[in-house]
Amino acid sequence: MDTVQLTALKSRVPRWALDAANGASRLGGLATSPNRPMPDFLVIGTKRGGTTSLFNYLIQHPGILALYPQPRGRKSTDYYFADSGRSPRWYRSHFHTETFRRVLASRLGYRPQSFEASPYYVWDPRIAAKVAAAAPATRSILLVRDPVQRSWSHYQERVQNGVEPLTFEEALAVESDRLDGELERMLTDPTYHSTTWDWYGYRRRGEYLDQITTWLEHFPREQLLVLPSEKLYSDTQGTVDRICAFLGLPEHRLPTTKPYNATWRTKDAPPPAAAAQLAAHYQAHNAALEEFLGERLDWT
Repeated sequence: MDTVQLTALKSRVPRWALDAANGASRLGGLATSPNRPMPDFLVIGTKRGGTTSLFNYLIQHPGILALYPQPRGRKSTDYYFADSGRSPRWYRSHFHTETFRRVLASRLGYRPQSFEASPYYVWDPRIAAKVAAAAPATRSILLVRDPVQRSWSHYQERVQNGVEPLTFEEALAVESDRLDGELERMLTDPTYHSTTWDWYGYRRRGEYLDQITTWLEHFPREQLLVLPSEKLYSDTQGTVDRICAFLGLPEHRLPTTKPYNATWRTKDAPPPAAAAQLAAHYQAHNAALEEFLGERLDWT
């Protein structure tokens, strides 16, 4: 069942029933948390890079488990956010039990894997260390999208959500001032979650190699797979097959490869002057990323 189907189903169920069912599942998950392993892998970003689509493609695989209980359709717990205030027991309660996995493995012929997906995880420089401390064997998948298009899509989302009053050009002009001091405060105060850092890093969030380098300070290179978002949409099956190889899972033919986030296909382009400014800014960043990946990125 995909996200659209879940939304339609929930619209027909009374809110009190959903709350009661969710509460019961959380209590059950907490009671059995010692039998619930940490996730095998994470999708860690990037924002506006196709995380929602990738989540929905992956859960079509019989050996990949979404969050427990699976019909909720959520893709992330936000556990590693600085202000989550949640315990490891609470986090484990969101993943399927080892008992269930053994039963499923007896049918599949291999051990199923669980995961969550949050585009914020790679962007907060404190999170890699937290993941490594909690589960050092975790594998991670990062989607990287043409940073000019990603920046524009990010801005549009903020406008649609009612938290961006500026034009795109104005927002880019004041980005450094908006973010000034936020990273330093985050690094000084482990409990501080910066919505400013999350919401308004339109240009900086597309500087991918810096984020990758931070992640690799805590994980070996072979535990991180970096994929261009454009490949996810132009060759969905091939990209998912590549992910299966990375995870050590058999390939699975997807029943559908439709995009799950229509904003990816937005038809309007960023303002030409702003796009040119961003393209110039990212030229060196993109070249360094191409060298790191050993792969040509056909970006703006």
